[in-house]
Amino acid sequence: MSAAICWFRRDLRLADNPALSAAARDGRPVIPVYIHAPGEAGDWAPGAASQWWLHHSLTALSSALAEHGLTLIIRSGETLATLESLIDETGAEAVHWNRLYDPAFIERDKHIKQSLQARGLSVHSHNAALLHEPWTIKTGTGGDYKAFTPFWRAARRQADPDAPMPTPALTAPISTPASTPLAALNLLPATDWAAGLRATWQPGEAGAHQRLTTFLDETVTAYESGRDWPAVEGTSRLSPHLHAGEIGPRQVWQAVQSRLARSNPATEPGLLESAERFLSEIGWREFAHHVLFHHPDFPDYPLNPRFADFPWQDDPDDQLLATWQRGETGIPLVDAGMRELYSTGWMHNRVRMVVGSFLVKNLRLPWQAGEAWFWDTLVDADLASNSLGWQWVAGSGADAAPYFRVFNPVRQGERFDPEGTYIARWIPELGRLPAKHRQAPWEAPQAVLSAAGITLGVDYPHPMVDLKASRQAALAAFSQIKKSD
Repeated sequence: MSAAICWFRRDLRLADNPALSAAARDGRPVIPVYIHAPGEAGDWAPGAASQWWLHHSLTALSSALAEHGLTLIIRSGETLATLESLIDETGAEAVHWNRLYDPAFIERDKHIKQSLQARGLSVHSHNAALLHEPWTIKTGTGGDYKAFTPFWRAARRQADPDAPMPTPALTAPISTPASTPLAALNLLPATDWAAGLRATWQPGEAGAHQRLTTFLDETVTAYESGRDWPAVEGTSRLSPHLHAGEIGPRQVWQAVQSRLARSNPATEPGLLESAERFLSEIGWREFAHHVLFHHPDFPDYPLNPRFADFPWQDDPDDQLLATWQRGETGIPLVDAGMRELYSTGWMHNRVRMVVGSFLVKNLRLPWQAGEAWFWDTLVDADLASNSLGWQWVAGSGADAAPYFRVFNPVRQGERFDPEGTYIARWIPELGRLPAKHRQAPWEAPQAVLSAAGITLGVDYPHPMVDLKASRQAALAAFSQIKKSD
């Protein structure tokens, strides 16, 4: 029986992998391949944190395939030419992959499919990444949704997601093509800055399922209330695993339903509400892909066109941006979030909103600058979700927060980190202050600062902007584009 190629991309798992299952159907030998072609992503090649994750995720996938007697073939180069070379080497007559929805990949994959079919191959793409593909959820007039709530309501009216597929029986080919060593892809940083990432994450399919199990066993009951508190483990932290495809949304959906089925309402009264809230976050991921599919320039241009003329603040030599990136703004909740990001490749979602609002509104710097920094530093840097989040906080995107909503980082900290625990974790010098002064150390009496051994401007920066004055400047700038409508 002729072999089938399974082209792995952001679907680095064996279970619930439709392309792998289709390639292995009827006992056909499977040639698993990963092709490294970052240039084909256009302006959105994976950033440094994503590359670190990819290296370790490919390592895990290779080990998992080896347990089934298969070798992951790694190649670099132009994708179509690489696939054609593998077809010539192996005599494969079929190629399977799971769909990606980034604009650059949609066009590339369409061309690859047409070219291989013209050679007489059986070529099939599948859905492994979403509960519902972007074109399947439509408004009553057949258009796309711009707001999450009606989108998710329409999605929930669809049939339940298909049950996840088990890992298929896999048959190795008689001979194995040559493979490039993973290290040759140079995904790991030349200077090792990834100690915090290693301490925080376990990339790979096993790590994804362990994280899901821990969340459902220990955290989901309190998710409704706990998800907003950055100092506690109140969220699933599944986003990087979902982005790499180490676990699929159907698997998450089924696991949540199974958890609900075995729950005891008398002893877990908040579980149903928390589970529904968590599933709605899976829905936001779906919505992000829906928006990106229908608006392929969404990562670069505001969905609301009037924001194209927003009067951003001039930032010579990117000094303001660099201060924000380093977590040296003098605003503790903002700095704590940026330092968590730099250390772990991740940031709590509540804090993401706060640091985003501070950049776009208090500093009045373009949301694209924040989007680019997150793209390079997040282990869950997903083009659809990253774009949706930044346009949401900027007020220019789908279902966006109104521009006049400016998160006050001091008030947000007082509400969601009242003891300053999160701040003390990431800014230990402020941990010497009494909790009530950690959110706004510039308001602390000099005697309190001295007792804590803190000199503002030396041990911790003065605020780089006045929160009230910068908010008013942002609202004044917004009023300019309103008048120009």
